Amino acid sequence: MTKSALEISEWFRGLQDRITTALEKADGYGKFREDLWEREGGGGGRSRIMENGKVIEKGGVNYSAVFGNTPDFLRKQGSEDQMLEESFFATGVSIVIHPCNPFVPIIHMNVRYFESGDGSSWWFGGGIDLTPHYVIPEDAVFFHQSLKTTCDRHDKQYYPKFKTWADDYFFIRHRQEMRGIGGIFFDHLKEDHTQPDKTAIWKFVQDVGNTFAPVYTALIEKNKEKEYTETEKKWQRLRRGRYVEFNLVYDRGTRFGLETNGRTESILMSLPPIAEWIYDYKPETESTEQKTLNFLKKGIDWIEKRST
Repeated sequence: MTKSALEISEWFRGLQDRITTALEKADGYGKFREDLWEREGGGGGRSRIMENGKVIEKGGVNYSAVFGNTPDFLRKQGSEDQMLEESFFATGVSIVIHPCNPFVPIIHMNVRYFESGDGSSWWFGGGIDLTPHYVIPEDAVFFHQSLKTTCDRHDKQYYPKFKTWADDYFFIRHRQEMRGIGGIFFDHLKEDHTQPDKTAIWKFVQDVGNTFAPVYTALIEKNKEKEYTETEKKWQRLRRGRYVEFNLVYDRGTRFGLETNGRTESILMSLPPIAEWIYDYKPETESTEQKTLNFLKKGIDWIEKRST
């Protein structure tokens, strides 16, 4: 691994520290427990899990730095005439938070760096997306505007490009619905004729990482005291079921972790503590649940909705 890879990894480790501190403060009761682990093929990480907090029913903020032989499925992602080298180094932070209150949304963030061999091949990936159990339009606007502000500091094309990418990626094809309201998603971000140099890309990824805590803690503060009914808790469990379906069927991070012999408990920390499936469930017409389903579509311009 290169010197820059080690520096990136150390920054990610610090990001994990800052985010867990912010989330503990926002929860006001729960504390993260730390689980150190080592990967048999090389490297390891720090899993930090909170369960049964005042706000956070289950949440994970994981840091990892792993290396070793490049899995076949990753080697095939090289250029058409050249597979990736036989060794790799990957590091990053991955977060999933499942709140107690159904009016506080599920959130996911991942920021990561990958390089192969001597570092001549490298890229960044990541993003932040929001999965409300109940879509609150003003919260969706706030969330997307915050991401756009972060993106615009680096490239005016980032937000529309990465927002579309998120809409396409966080789509449950077998349900024909979005997992949530999207956000931004990017992968294989590297220096080429369309991208700036590595330093500029790295600054953008850092900015994305630093956006997480202030945005999510604001949403927690706004919604954590709202009263809810058992009907709304049941809907929360059903929406969590959709989250499980996406993560186990489509999520690339889950696949990468399992196929690189990562730590199973840390990889599957994204799953909620309680979820539910009801055969052929359909919410009542014009109900708040049906209104949420109406928002789970690709291509909604949440920034435009601020002025309408």
